[in-house]
Amino acid sequence: MNVNTVLLAGNLTRDPVIRFLADRKAVAEFGLAINRRWKTSAGETREEVTFVDIEVWGTTAENAGKYLKKGSGVFVEGRLKLDTWDDKKDGSKRSKLRVVADSLQFTDRKPAGATTTDATSAPPVPPAAAPRDEEPPF
Repeated sequence: MNVNTVLLAGNLTRDPVIRFLADRKAVAEFGLAINRRWKTSAGETREEVTFVDIEVWGTTAENAGKYLKKGSGVFVEGRLKLDTWDDKKDGSKRSKLRVVADSLQFTDRKPAGATTTDATSAPPVPPAAAPRDEEPPF
């Protein structure tokens, strides 16, 4: 059995970049920063940040471009994808792991880019999840 499911919650590191393919299908790309905080046995608070590239397609990509910007909070559900290519300069093999999002949930109270006049047309925004300071039990 194979499973390839990713769940991430974080903040955009850059505005989404949207492009349209020949068939007019939208694809958006943005970076996501996921912060992890924990306390050491000595009581010190530590933090590490993981940066992940996200790719999203179709109407979801268009909504990401319309309502998200750098700093926006988002919950991503998707799958891992490994891109490989040959470097143009030296011919070496290169690779990059990214997440292809199946769905996005905006976690800010009001989507970035929404104004008081267009907030009612924005997708519903769930409340942000409470941060966890402890390690998961598994």
